Amino acid sequence: MTGTAPAPPPLTVLLRRYEDAGTPLACEPVPRGLLNRGWRLTTTEGRFFLKQYIAADTAAPGVIARQHYATRRLAQLGLPVAAPLPDGGGATVTEAHGNGYALFPWIEGRHREGTDLSPAQSRRLGSLLGRVHTGLARVQPPSGVGRHASAHPDRTHAHIDQLLALVRGHRPYDAFDALAEHRLLERRALLRQYAHRRPPAAEGPVTGWVHGDFHPLNLLYRGDEPAAIVDWDRLGVLPRAEEAVRAAAIFFVHPVTGRLDLRKVRGYARAYRRCARVAAAEVAAAVHRVWWERLNDFWMLHWRYQRRDRRSDPLFPAASALAVWWTQEYEAVLAAFTC
Repeated sequence: MTGTAPAPPPLTVLLRRYEDAGTPLACEPVPRGLLNRGWRLTTTEGRFFLKQYIAADTAAPGVIARQHYATRRLAQLGLPVAAPLPDGGGATVTEAHGNGYALFPWIEGRHREGTDLSPAQSRRLGSLLGRVHTGLARVQPPSGVGRHASAHPDRTHAHIDQLLALVRGHRPYDAFDALAEHRLLERRALLRQYAHRRPPAAEGPVTGWVHGDFHPLNLLYRGDEPAAIVDWDRLGVLPRAEEAVRAAAIFFVHPVTGRLDLRKVRGYARAYRRCARVAAAEVAAAVHRVWWERLNDFWMLHWRYQRRDRRSDPLFPAASALAVWWTQEYEAVLAAFTC
């Protein structure tokens, strides 16, 4: 991880806005999170999660207000959602020193990878995401019809060339660089082989409000059951079934081999389709689009070599292996999501 430690938040300024927050006793940074910053705050009244909004595309007041409205309404529907606490005036965002902050109740729990979930828990995970999508459709304004273009291989080839130059020029050239070079060359060959399978733009009534970043680090478990869905920074209107496929590709990927646990995927996908009332054909189209997206995506290498940010490095081996394995096992993956 690059950069310096974040400056401590202005606790005195923030807490005086909340009638029942108490006096601060301890404030510890929460290390996980790629977009914004967070602290575990202990006061005389209990424990809280304090969030600082810093990412340019998620820190706009209107964007934050939309997130907070959606999470409060979903919590009212009975979904396990971490909703912000209102201050004395009813506001859920406090401006201090040029930054926006929000206070949440501290939720005890732990993150669980899909490899740690039983088949029954995997089905409940699919049901949960389906309930999130149907709940968002109830509490958010109509999403309308969207059009989403797929990645063009010509642009991807140009990006691969740029990244290869950076990888080969990196010093000292290490094992990660060797893997990155291998995967980039491998991906270039696959894109040439499968360019004819580029999906058309997604158009029609397939979009809806989605969490936008549904993965293990944004879901807390207490025991065997989900306790809270957190980090709604990417809330937006996107093809809903694609979120279900992307989530499965993160939850159920083996951290070493990059293969999906198709048995768990099958149960998860069936439960999702039932709860979200999504047809198998819509999910099949989503599988194809997310597969193509994975073939064309190098955001982890972009972070490492262009942004000089290595926080996503541990994710790269499995994610890069998955794109290759998924291509080889395309029909089996499709069947797991749709049968």
